[in-house]
Amino acid sequence: MLEDLNALVEFAAAGSVARAADRLYRTPSAVTRQIQRLEGALGATLLNRTVKPPRLTPLGARVLEQARDLLARAEALQAIASPATEPSGLLRVGVAHALADGALAGPVGMLRERFPKVRLRLISELTAELFERLRAGELDVAVALLPEGQSAPSPLETKVISTDRMLIVQPKDQCLKPTWPQLDGKQWVLNPPGCMLRATLLDTMRKVGVSATVGAEVHNMHLQLSLVASGYGLGLLPERFIRREGKNRAVRIVEPKDFDLRMAIAVVRAGSLGALERTATDFERELSALLVS
Repeated sequence: MLEDLNALVEFAAAGSVARAADRLYRTPSAVTRQIQRLEGALGATLLNRTVKPPRLTPLGARVLEQARDLLARAEALQAIASPATEPSGLLRVGVAHALADGALAGPVGMLRERFPKVRLRLISELTAELFERLRAGELDVAVALLPEGQSAPSPLETKVISTDRMLIVQPKDQCLKPTWPQLDGKQWVLNPPGCMLRATLLDTMRKVGVSATVGAEVHNMHLQLSLVASGYGLGLLPERFIRREGKNRAVRIVEPKDFDLRMAIAVVRAGSLGALERTATDFERELSALLVS
């Protein structure tokens, strides 16, 4: 019907079927059939054919107004879906809690500068919740943590951009030996339940026969690091974060020789983003550069 509506709009602009046909690169008979088909679909007469050239009926004039509006909306929809369109609108980005730190300010600032018509909404969640939001259409892209070798569940698309090792840290004034018996029964500062990092650590400890007491459950890595530095308990934090922030917060690393927990940092999406595709791609590129540096 959109093509038939367009024929009506071109007829009104040109003033005759013949001139409308020239504008549409069609024959006059083809344009006439389009308008007749539109009249049949609407069950209404749009042209007064008792005069030469035909003119719009009063109803035809009202339909013309709606036709112009519908065609403009259709064009806007096509622009939203086209990667060639200048990016604009809302880009919803989810970030796993373990990756939500101040370093993200760089890529976020880049987006605001490079794409002034794009609004960015950041959401921090557990990785599993990010996947659910992507599948529900509530997020456009997510930066997630995954065990090495794993991908997000189908039909989500996964692109690994870096890896990070998880480190056990203790207050700097403690000198626990890097053995599991030394860690038995100690208090920990960990992410709340539902975090795969926490689950992997506790499962590893259970397998070697040692226990852990969880004294604090918080998602914020800066708060976790501060609690560890104050002597509140041991922590499990990304190596990249510790190398950057740990020297300013009196902590030291405890490395049991058989503990090697590495996570893949991945950008996960549910599909093409149309006009926002370039924005998401640039964000991914900036994030990759940040993680490599």
